Amino acid sequence: MYGPQTHCHSRSPLDSRSVSQGCRDVARRTACWGLAEQLGAQRAGRVEPPAYIPERDPETLLLNPRGLADYAVALADAIGRLLNGAMLPVVLGGDCSIVLGCLLALRRRGRYGLLFLDGHADFYQPDAEPNGEAASMDLALATGRGPLAVTNIEERRPLVRDEDVVVLGRRDAVDADEHGSQRVEDTGIELLDLATVRSLGVESAAARAIECLTKPELDGFWVHLDADVLDDAIMPAVDYRMPDGLSWDELMAILRACIATGQIVGINVTILNPKLDKDGAIVCKFVGALVRGLVPEG
Repeated sequence: MYGPQTHCHSRSPLDSRSVSQGCRDVARRTACWGLAEQLGAQRAGRVEPPAYIPERDPETLLLNPRGLADYAVALADAIGRLLNGAMLPVVLGGDCSIVLGCLLALRRRGRYGLLFLDGHADFYQPDAEPNGEAASMDLALATGRGPLAVTNIEERRPLVRDEDVVVLGRRDAVDADEHGSQRVEDTGIELLDLATVRSLGVESAAARAIECLTKPELDGFWVHLDADVLDDAIMPAVDYRMPDGLSWDELMAILRACIATGQIVGINVTILNPKLDKDGAIVCKFVGALVRGLVPEG
């Protein structure tokens, strides 16, 4: 939640680089377009990832399980310092696995919700994920599904409860079923897929999500934003492309609804790959949408 000295314009971007080679430049490229300055934010530093090991771990079937856990702790420590200073962290990183560290920081403090804005549900189990990438299963890991080495960090499993999660904008259900992913539809997670957002309208869908995330038993909520939740026609600079998605205006409307609650405690931004944006035009538009979504007018 907002601390007593925190204003909506006082944010602290945290450049948390993940192992994704293309996406790791996102903080530098967004800095070129003045993200921190337009947010009225401080630069809070960088959390270095551990050495990347390309071989799949035979026990967990994951890539870098120990590194993932260690990095989550380091990132949680850094975010915790910002939260202690009554700041609202904006975490810029590579792949979606950075959400584990973000949620660990909150799990240490109480019970928080999660708004998961992503084109994918990220709910694979290790034996169904062909490459062992945690980025395809981060929501499953965060809700306690998977190897204990990465789901029970600091014995805090789960990092977020099913009933405290809203998945919004997901559109990979057919592909996930074909590849044998466990089903987010069979859990207590609130699912507002892209078809539902279209049916309800973005304002009603956002209101429904906010209702779930502002329950009295929650201390606030975190936002995970994967750039691939946006329409592929306007956001092709991502690693796993799919047709359709949210518009710029829909993304901004959702972010504004989150800010208006006064209960958002932070946001992480992932998967935007600047190497797929040759002239910087996409990053520029993305920065503009973030600023207009996160900074209230007037």
